Amino acid sequence: MDREFITGKNPIIEALRSGRPMNKIWIGEGSQKGQMQKVLELAKEQGVLVQHVPKRKLDQLIGRENHQGAVASVAAYEYAEMDDLFQRAAEKGEEPFFIVLDEVEDPHNLGSILRTADAAGVHGVIIPKRRAVGLTQTVAKASTGAIEYVPVVRVTNLARTMEDLKKRGLWFIGTDAKGSEDYRGAAYDMPIALVIGSEGKGLSRLVREKCDFLVRIPMVGQVTSLNASVATSLLMYEAYRKRHPLGRE
Repeated sequence: MDREFITGKNPIIEALRSGRPMNKIWIGEGSQKGQMQKVLELAKEQGVLVQHVPKRKLDQLIGRENHQGAVASVAAYEYAEMDDLFQRAAEKGEEPFFIVLDEVEDPHNLGSILRTADAAGVHGVIIPKRRAVGLTQTVAKASTGAIEYVPVVRVTNLARTMEDLKKRGLWFIGTDAKGSEDYRGAAYDMPIALVIGSEGKGLSRLVREKCDFLVRIPMVGQVTSLNASVATSLLMYEAYRKRHPLGRE
């Protein structure tokens, strides 16, 4: 599909701020208050066509999901190249900090991971082309705009990609219930990629074998696993904590 839609005021504002090419914005009649003024200002600055339409037109465009009175037509999301991730790290003067997602299929999980990745200073996310969610509009909405700022690379073979990245100095820290080390004890202040398994199956065998370290998250309750995005968030912020000790930000 050569055209996709972004829905909701904040995701549209972030897309406009990031300079994302945009074809047109539809705004529901009577929806010009609050954040909608920001949408109108940014659209005017960038010369994006805005059309005021009845609410039923928005419903027709995207179905009856909660569009908050604003829908934008954009080109489909572009995937980044691996060099883009290393370049981001170099520009910030930081050791590379990537996330590798092994067959994560839930778009809300991917969106949530992108949102936390942006907050925690991750330089990029790597996903496989098969058996995994890509950059859909549901992902974009769940990311609340972070999809515009965190580059995502899509690769054919994760295990082979990990092997190639090891040659570029990257170390892989995988999460596994049987991991030998508590995630709080791992070293994160080197070039790393955190490797997260799928919602149901965890890490696939080949990907697990390519990890340099396997860490576990302590679980003292009755439930035996965490949501993929929650587990990823814990590790991202542990890496942030180790890389930015208190008083040295």
